[in-house]
Amino acid sequence: MANRGVTMRLDSHVGSATSGYEFERRYRRELFTVPLTLRHLAGRGVRTSHGISLDISEGGIGALVQGSLRVGETVAIDLPLLEYALSAVAIVRHTSDVSSGFEFVGLKPEERLMILSVAGNTLSRAPTAQRLPQT
Repeated sequence: MANRGVTMRLDSHVGSATSGYEFERRYRRELFTVPLTLRHLAGRGVRTSHGISLDISEGGIGALVQGSLRVGETVAIDLPLLEYALSAVAIVRHTSDVSSGFEFVGLKPEERLMILSVAGNTLSRAPTAQRLPQT
């Protein structure tokens, strides 16, 4: 059975950094929660960490990840997208004790389409159990 994840549209393209200033995002983010695996260089080898995604867009992903990361570090992220598995290279753009943000780099056109199939049509793909009852 495919892991479909939970998704929800975020209405704003405006983000805020931990320093308090606001900025315009390039891509609309969607709440998207699936387990993920992250690989990065640490010490004398490759460290594998596990986590859970928070949101996704064509440009990157936000996640809760075990272990410590450094801003600017390059990582590999593996996560399920509908019936596909995405393995992407990303750069750590922000990290804190609470969450981290990653910018995808070098995505192939078909990988972008996989992300857009999740982020672009989330309301029609949301599982029935996740939809709010209509009154």
